[in-house]
Amino acid sequence: MPVIFILGVLFGITLTMGEIISWFRIQEMFLFDSFHMYGVIGAAMGLGILFNLLARKFDWKTRNRRPFDIYQYEAGWKRYLFGGAVFGMGWSITGACPGPLFISFGAGYVPVLIAIVGALLGTFIYGLVMRKLPS
Repeated sequence: MPVIFILGVLFGITLTMGEIISWFRIQEMFLFDSFHMYGVIGAAMGLGILFNLLARKFDWKTRNRRPFDIYQYEAGWKRYLFGGAVFGMGWSITGACPGPLFISFGAGYVPVLIAIVGALLGTFIYGLVMRKLPS
């Protein structure tokens, strides 16, 4: 069994046990009733920042001996405002961001297939029109 698959299963179990895929936890977050999700998101951001700083400082390499390329995004606030708003609306409506949708399905929540199909369709449509969107 590939290591990535095992890590993915462990990650899914961790998110499930930590109630990260819980619609009620996500609803609490959007209603500002609980710090739980903000703490999880903040910790993930902190670890991501730490990982990036360490990768730069110690010049970490990939398995192919290439340096980690930390992509520098182009300036422009409109794309982030619009994209964040669309992402947030989808998250609020479905009660899950894209990754946990698959974990919810794996946990037996079959109706989440509607949201998965919608997310995949939205990604496909974005791929078709992304070059025509203003930057």
